[in-house]
Amino acid sequence: MEGMRFCYGSAVRWRGTMRILASVLLVVVAVLDKAATQKPEDGPYRGKYIGKFNSYHHQASGDVYAVDEYTFLLTGFNYDGNGIDTFFWSGASNRPGPQGFIVPDEYGKTNILERYFNKDFTLRLPDNKKITEVKWLAVYDLNSQNNFADVYIPEDFEPPVPQKAGSLTAIAGGPMVSSDTIDILDSKTIRITDFSYDGKAGGQGAVHFWVGVGPSPSSKGSKVPDEMGYLDPIRAYDRETITLELPGDMTIFDIDWFSVYDVEARRDYGSILISDDLNVPPSLVRVTPHTESLPNCRQLHKDYRVSWEVFGPQITIQLAGNVQQDEYMSFGLSGSDSRSQMLGADVVVAFIDGHRGYAVDYNITSLAPCVQVLGQNKGVCRDDVVGGLDSYQLHTYSRENDINTITFRRTLISSDSGDKEFLLDRPMYVIWAMGRLDSNNEPTYHDVYPKRNVQIHFNTSEPVNDCFSFTSREANLKDVWERQQIFDRSVRAFTATLGPAGGKRGYQGITGHVSNGLAWYINGFLVPELWLRRGLTYSFLVRGGNNPHSPEFYHPLVITDEPHGGYDRLSDARQSEIRVLAGVEFTRRGRPKPIAAGPLCLARHPEGQDRRLDDNFATFKKFNRTLKWTCDSGDPAVLEITPNTSWPDVVYYNSFTHANMGWKIHIVDSYSQSARSHASAYSSFNHSIRLLLIASSFVVWTWALK
Repeated sequence: MEGMRFCYGSAVRWRGTMRILASVLLVVVAVLDKAATQKPEDGPYRGKYIGKFNSYHHQASGDVYAVDEYTFLLTGFNYDGNGIDTFFWSGASNRPGPQGFIVPDEYGKTNILERYFNKDFTLRLPDNKKITEVKWLAVYDLNSQNNFADVYIPEDFEPPVPQKAGSLTAIAGGPMVSSDTIDILDSKTIRITDFSYDGKAGGQGAVHFWVGVGPSPSSKGSKVPDEMGYLDPIRAYDRETITLELPGDMTIFDIDWFSVYDVEARRDYGSILISDDLNVPPSLVRVTPHTESLPNCRQLHKDYRVSWEVFGPQITIQLAGNVQQDEYMSFGLSGSDSRSQMLGADVVVAFIDGHRGYAVDYNITSLAPCVQVLGQNKGVCRDDVVGGLDSYQLHTYSRENDINTITFRRTLISSDSGDKEFLLDRPMYVIWAMGRLDSNNEPTYHDVYPKRNVQIHFNTSEPVNDCFSFTSREANLKDVWERQQIFDRSVRAFTATLGPAGGKRGYQGITGHVSNGLAWYINGFLVPELWLRRGLTYSFLVRGGNNPHSPEFYHPLVITDEPHGGYDRLSDARQSEIRVLAGVEFTRRGRPKPIAAGPLCLARHPEGQDRRLDDNFATFKKFNRTLKWTCDSGDPAVLEITPNTSWPDVVYYNSFTHANMGWKIHIVDSYSQSARSHASAYSSFNHSIRLLLIASSFVVWTWALK
């Protein structure tokens, strides 16, 4: 009996030991399983982790993520390329086999796979198939029906999708703030539907889009650039849908709340909380870190920053901007001591032309390109053109990752009486802008500039730095406004007035030229193409301004065989190469004299309308309805022309004083069907080119992962 008790007790202890051992093994298996499937912690957010490739042959390996419902991301992928008929392969069977379909490679091709070494790229399932409809992704050889590597989609897998995050409602005692649904589109992008803000915050009105950590909005947060990338206090909105991008390398996982916040009053006017572990797609935004060599840095726009250091009697300034190769960056001291003002400002214009950098000193005496007015240069003119000195000394320049960085120096008190002094005992109002250069590397009307006052203290006791990494995403090209054509044999008179150029969808998009801010409106249309018949007489009723003392609003009409205009600004040698067909007489000394300068009739934006929003108008017709016209009294100047056989088939109407304000005149022998077909074909060709540009601008997901 005692022996039986001993055996029974030993058996009980043995079974207990085995249970403990089994539990330990289960824990070990669970840990190993979790280690095999958990998301790697290093690097940026890449989507929802699926797992590692199970590697069987040909060194196929890597990690696999779900980017969205349709797209895989492969990171660190390797394959020796020695398979005979090998493809990315997927299907809904229990394991990889002949029943499946080819998944196009990162270029959308179904070619046999070549060698990969530690490569990151995306694969999109064909025919709008979803990741939840397949059970595995494999590297599979159809010839030998061998599986080189595979990864299985977990059951009940939920791929990343945009997530809803509530809506904004006004807080009692604050300005009106409201919205419909707020969507977290990806790890860096927030879309607010039907957003409204009445712009009536009290005090300084320093209201920003604001994010941070903690249980509720507070002053310890960060600005979010508005939908155009500006960091100024936000404007008024009326049921607008806007898309915001978190600054620098910040993601939605770094914040706990989003707010419309008054920084001066430290008040939240409407906010939402951000849930933890949102299952959203990774962002396509490319983040480019940029290190400043100077101790102070101010982020002026998501794509532009200024850094500086004062040492002794000199100030060193560095401008860095995410700009195109034909664009400039400008920065300088305001023309007013009480606000940021372009008129009277002292600025530097910095750019890189090929392999050479420039930092050129400019003086702004009028809001127009530099022109001669009664023998004097006025407008945005280089200092050395108006009798001053180029006071800036170029130090270094570089262009890397589409970012221009230009460093230069100047004495705080310049020897040029036309330059302003950098004061160190108080903040100073500054101005800045970015835009395109013309063919002479002169700045044209800026595309990006602030609407609010900007102040900088150049000599603080402690360094200041609010700069963040540059970001860029694929270009979102908007359709150009319709190219108008006046093709009517009964029209013999054209009224020429002036109006806004209309942004990138307007003059720039229609002609492909840079703009100075104004353009010709012919019979109410923005720079239409005209079709005139040889032998017939036509009249242009010109209302472009007849005051030669005005550098901004003096625009006699001229017709030449050269597309840009601004004949009066050209050198004698360049003028001699251009054929003037109408609008200019020459004096006995051979100097050009305009003859078609009529009283000014000008369309303007209504008061309070932001010119930077011109591209938000879907059509020119909608844009044109918002403009307000003012016309000086007096009869228009009449320019009569009769095209003859010596005229080229294409000529151009433009301004005598400023470049890039007009467009084409087609000279035909008859208003025949062939000419009309040519017009239609020309329009179709331009439409095709636009579609081609839009298609070519589409960047694959791989670009964002490099």
